[in-house]
Amino acid sequence: MKNFIEEVTWRGMLHDVMPGTEEHLLEQMRVAYVGIDPTADSLHIGHLVGVMLLKHFQLAGHKPVALIGGATGMVGDPSGKSNERNLLDEDTLRHNQNAIKGQLERFLDFNSGTDNAAELVNNYDWMKDFSFLDFIRQIGKHITVNYMMAKDSVKKRLNGESAEGMSFTEFSYQLLQGYDFLHLFQQKQVTLQMGGSDQWGNITTGTEMIRRVASGKAYALTCPLITKADGTKFGKSEGGNIWLDAARTSPYKFYQYWLNTSDADAEKYIKIFTFITKEDIVTLTNEHQEAPHLRVLQKRLAAELTTMVHSQADLDNAIQASNILFGNSSSADLKQLDQQTFLDVFEGVPQAEISREDIEAGLSIIDALAGKSGFTTSNGEARRALQANSIAVNKEKVTEEYTVTSQDLINDRFVLLQKGKKNYFVLVIK
Repeated sequence: MKNFIEEVTWRGMLHDVMPGTEEHLLEQMRVAYVGIDPTADSLHIGHLVGVMLLKHFQLAGHKPVALIGGATGMVGDPSGKSNERNLLDEDTLRHNQNAIKGQLERFLDFNSGTDNAAELVNNYDWMKDFSFLDFIRQIGKHITVNYMMAKDSVKKRLNGESAEGMSFTEFSYQLLQGYDFLHLFQQKQVTLQMGGSDQWGNITTGTEMIRRVASGKAYALTCPLITKADGTKFGKSEGGNIWLDAARTSPYKFYQYWLNTSDADAEKYIKIFTFITKEDIVTLTNEHQEAPHLRVLQKRLAAELTTMVHSQADLDNAIQASNILFGNSSSADLKQLDQQTFLDVFEGVPQAEISREDIEAGLSIIDALAGKSGFTTSNGEARRALQANSIAVNKEKVTEEYTVTSQDLINDRFVLLQKGKKNYFVLVIK
């Protein structure tokens, strides 16, 4: 067996671990699980730390189990939250589970047929027929209210500013999560639960339940909650979460998120979110420190993650799209962009709508710049810019005699105007 604890420790992925866990894992193949919130049909990068823990666990020779919290997703978890979650119906949960499994398969080996092949389970499957009376008779009697009240996650909600306090639904959450651990311990020989540091209380409730109900020994391990050096929330952009689903966050935006991380964050993230070896990371970090402006760490981080979550082709497209703004690119490069990537690259750039009839008839460059779009304030300004050779259509310089036609359309819908190096304008054809 490889030393899993040693691996996640040098990567900065270890926050708390129960005594004896390392020795337990070195004895033989073990089974561990991480719970995943199924409230959306995609994971976001906030989930990636738990997924990477499972992958490192599998690489160390152990068996990973990903638990979709179908039942607990119907309840809500008080840990670190100020409000209850929205409660989901079964059809939505099943749809979300299937979508999440497809994403997990990019990281975990579910299909090798080996002893340590990954497994996906949904706690709704064993909770849906468990009556309330049976639950409080069989499980509730083993954990005291005093024990539950002592948990930090509960204390924070009870002592928080919210006048609403905590519902019984939320208060019971740690019993449900604890029972998951007990069930998996009894049915699938799971002896370790892993999660974020805010889950320590819930996880240790599970180890206590296993001790009291099954006279067994189980272990807990948590990773730090990932933060950004500037204090802003990890995994968020102006548009919200950074999702793994390309329909929610395009591969270009996904690539740009990692490319734009600070030097301090890139040094931390490349250990956590890639499988690059310790030696190679040391080499990359030294190379980066010698020439920070080349952003070696950020480029490698963005490349590794974009390929892992999406594909090599998506990475190539994202790099090509990035070069359109910051490098020497041509009209042909622009026309290879799909519509969503084009819109992402030029997000926030001023736009004007032009009728298709105008383009098909041929639109003079003066009208395209001034009268029809307002990119320049007047025909005179447009002419002066053209005479100064500072106007480009689709990244290619043009003169006063140029006519914009259907041949210039990108995705049959856009024309990119440019004045100087940094001033862009998009004509949208209607």
